[in-house]
Amino acid sequence: VTFAALSPSKIVQHTVSTSDSPLTIALILGSTRVAGHAAPLLGPRVGLWLAAEIRAHGGSSPTFAVDVVDCAAERLPLLETPHFGYRRGKAPPALESLAARLAAADGYVLLTPEYNHAPSPALLNLLNHFGSSLFSFKPSAIASYSAGQWGGVRAAHSLRAPLSELGCLPVSAMIHVANAGEAFHADGVPNGGGTDDGAVAARWCKYAARTLSQLEWWAAAARAQRAIADPRVESPAFARAPSERNAP
Repeated sequence: VTFAALSPSKIVQHTVSTSDSPLTIALILGSTRVAGHAAPLLGPRVGLWLAAEIRAHGGSSPTFAVDVVDCAAERLPLLETPHFGYRRGKAPPALESLAARLAAADGYVLLTPEYNHAPSPALLNLLNHFGSSLFSFKPSAIASYSAGQWGGVRAAHSLRAPLSELGCLPVSAMIHVANAGEAFHADGVPNGGGTDDGAVAARWCKYAARTLSQLEWWAAAARAQRAIADPRVESPAFARAPSERNAP
C-alpha cells in the first residue's frame, strides 16, 4: 500500500508492507429474533449475503478471512459483569473464548437491524461486555437493514459513537439494505425476480465493495503499523478508572 504525505518541500512516498495472509474480519450479527413479520427472518438472509461478500472480496486472492460472531448463538446474558471486570483468565469460558476471537480480528463488520430507530440491543449488549483494549487501533464497518425503505440508516449512524469510543473507528462508507425481505432470497442470494439474479448480484457486490475496500485499506495499514510499534505504549487503556485519562 503506497500513499503520499505532503511536506513543505516535497511529496514523500511511504510504502506500507502488508502480510500475505488474509485480514481476519469479525462479522458480528446483531439479530436474535426467532419470529417476526417476515418469513424467513431478514437477519439470517442479509447475514448470509454479507458474509459471502466479505469472503469474496479480492476475487481470486481473497482479502479477508471471516469469523462470524452471531449474537443469537453467543447468548450473552444482560450485562452484569463485563469481561474486564474479572481477573485475567477468570471470566466464564464462553466470555473468554469470545474475547479471544474479538482480540484476534484485524477489523470488524457489524450488521444491525433497526428497532425503533435504534440498533439491536443484543449487539450493544455484546459490545458493552468488552473494553477498548480488545477493539482499539483497528477499523470497523457498519451494515444495516430493515423491512422498509430506509435500510436501517438511523440504527447504523447510532453505532458510530460506541464504535469510536471502543477505538475501532468506523470507515465512512456504510452498507444499508432497504426492503430486505425483497432484496435477498432465504439463502442470501440477491433477488432479481428469478430472471436477473446475476445482474442484481453484481450490483450488490459493487455497492458493498466500496465499504469493504475502505475497511481493507485501514485494516491492512493498521496491521502493518502494529507490527512496527505497539500503539498502547503511547496510548494505554486506563487500568483502574476512567479518571486516569482526565486532564490535569
